[in-house]
Amino acid sequence: MSAFASIRLWLLVGVALAAVLAANAHLVYVATTSQPACVNHVRQGEGSAEHGLFSAAQSSCSPVKQGAPS
Repeated sequence: MSAFASIRLWLLVGVALAAVLAANAHLVYVATTSQPACVNHVRQGEGSAEHGLFSAAQSSCSPVKQGAPS
């Protein structure tokens, strides 16, 4: 392998490694700074597995009462 091909190969490896590191850093950033909004779901004790309704194990959202301003 010539010196030029060896340099080009190592440059390509470096760029690929930088891309993987940047993608992982972005995933960590998004995971630590985002707070997804609460979505409607069956609350614990409201659903039954017989009908295919499953509830969240532990909801971090407080229920909104019907007719109450959000």
